[in-house]
Amino acid sequence: MMPRILIIDDDPLISEIVSVNLEISGYQVTHAGDGVKGQALAIQLIPDMIILDVILPQIDGYTVCQRLRRDDRTSDIPVLMLTAMGQTQNKVEGFNSGADDYLTKPFELEEMLARVRALLRRTDRIPQAAKHSEILNYGSLTLVPERFEAVWFNQTIKLTHLEFELLHCLLQRHGQTVSPSEILKEVWGYEPDDDIETIRVHIRHLRTKLEPDPRHPKYIKTVYGAGYCLELPGISDESISDNSKPVRVGDSK
Repeated sequence: MMPRILIIDDDPLISEIVSVNLEISGYQVTHAGDGVKGQALAIQLIPDMIILDVILPQIDGYTVCQRLRRDDRTSDIPVLMLTAMGQTQNKVEGFNSGADDYLTKPFELEEMLARVRALLRRTDRIPQAAKHSEILNYGSLTLVPERFEAVWFNQTIKLTHLEFELLHCLLQRHGQTVSPSEILKEVWGYEPDDDIETIRVHIRHLRTKLEPDPRHPKYIKTVYGAGYCLELPGISDESISDNSKPVRVGDSK
């Protein structure tokens, strides 16, 4: 069955262009011209993805996204914000409201389609082999891909798809600095650009869930000018080999 995408945008020309190209690419498309109708259709249809404008009649896209995230029926639907509001503070507000990705107008259709494909793959909305099928453990942190959860100092923490992928990316390279371009390629699934605000916002979200004091992080560290590094406690020096890596549950050591 073809993935269904809901477009919430009051610009008929943009909606038509996006709809036609999505349909040519094999997606079912439904359109809403305002925030209220868009939210109602999202609840009614439970689409595989939502493409959401910010400036909308009745209620804006940020509010729509927040409401969708608070509703258990729609909380897991991936959202791509597609808007002319391209300032950094706009993107931060978009991600803080719950958007998974953010693309500014004007945009290249190929880039839009690439982000749609990447977002659907990443959130398991199209058939694919499981990206992460094994439990990954290092010290006090265990990642459980089946439920998108982290067990952190024996406490279960629910993660979003993006938070899980980002933490998995860092955990695979524990103790190493991971560059923004590497994170974007692996987690977001597209070529990097000059704007890394996408990563910064989700790093902040992870820190609020894992750090005792997110303003002074102990575990998810920023390496200025280079990227991010995950440093975890819980493994003694004697048990760490020269090329220590996270252990998959079931691996023989």
